[in-house]
Amino acid sequence: MKQTYFVTGALGCIGAWVVKQLLERGDVPVVFDLGGDPRRIRDLLGEAGLAKVRFVQGDITELESVKRAVLEAKPHALVHLAGLQVPFCKADPALGARVNVLGTIHVFEAALAAGLARVVYASSAAVLGPSEDDEHPADEHAPCEPVTHYGVYKRANEGTARIYWLDKKLSSVGLRPLTVYGVGRDQGLTSGPTSAMKAAVLGRPFHIGFSGPTDFHYVADTAAAFLACADRGPAGAHVFNLHGDTLDVAEFVRAIEAELPAARGTLTHGGPRIPIPPRLDGSAIDEAVPGLVHTSVASGVRETLARLRVLAERGALDARDLA
Repeated sequence: MKQTYFVTGALGCIGAWVVKQLLERGDVPVVFDLGGDPRRIRDLLGEAGLAKVRFVQGDITELESVKRAVLEAKPHALVHLAGLQVPFCKADPALGARVNVLGTIHVFEAALAAGLARVVYASSAAVLGPSEDDEHPADEHAPCEPVTHYGVYKRANEGTARIYWLDKKLSSVGLRPLTVYGVGRDQGLTSGPTSAMKAAVLGRPFHIGFSGPTDFHYVADTAAAFLACADRGPAGAHVFNLHGDTLDVAEFVRAIEAELPAARGTLTHGGPRIPIPPRLDGSAIDEAVPGLVHTSVASGVRETLARLRVLAERGALDARDLA
């Protein structure tokens, strides 16, 4: 039986992949967004697939707009991905707070009004703050000392979710991805590795602006984790780290070069480490929601380059992030 899923922020990278996976399994995605360019969804689904998506235009910072949209959709589950990335929160902290914090409160209020059992939302490993410990994975009990407005807002959302469970018994799962990569990832602090793949396909040089190890998570796996938690997440207010493969940026570049030898010498990297622990412990979600998909970096890079090549051949590969 088809189920309806209400997805905020689906014009973004992870959201586009959530929409793709919902359609592939026969479910109905209702996309709530301010409007704008649906290119990331189109890049994954083509025009025919894009036509199957139900779009609802609305502002996440307006409570009644969110409530009305959720009530009218009558969804089976709600996946909340709307939010501004690190650079945008830094440029305008007040707007970042309205979208990322107030918008999340509105989503929880709408879920209550619609009688939903659970909200699944995007937190971030940015809540954890900097770490030089490359050997010991950071679990969900690691100290949270974020160094960006974005990380502070995501930490606030985890607290909001906990209070909605304590006060209203509304269950939630917040997921903390780190360096998500794949088709559609063209914004944010950790988007450089994906932009490098795009540059390699187009035969251009590119510099990734950070160095050192980080936890890479293929976007298809990230989207699948959100849907798994929407379908069978545990009761209560839970926050889970997402772990993929931890490796140095230099190793990621070599994975690109292994698939596309012509790119050797054109992709560089350098700059400070990401101010987030480089290795996340994903054992808690593996125990609570078993059977999650794990795609190796080698396979994820191969799949991403293949799709980027198809888009490039069609003249449909957006390269604004390479500027």
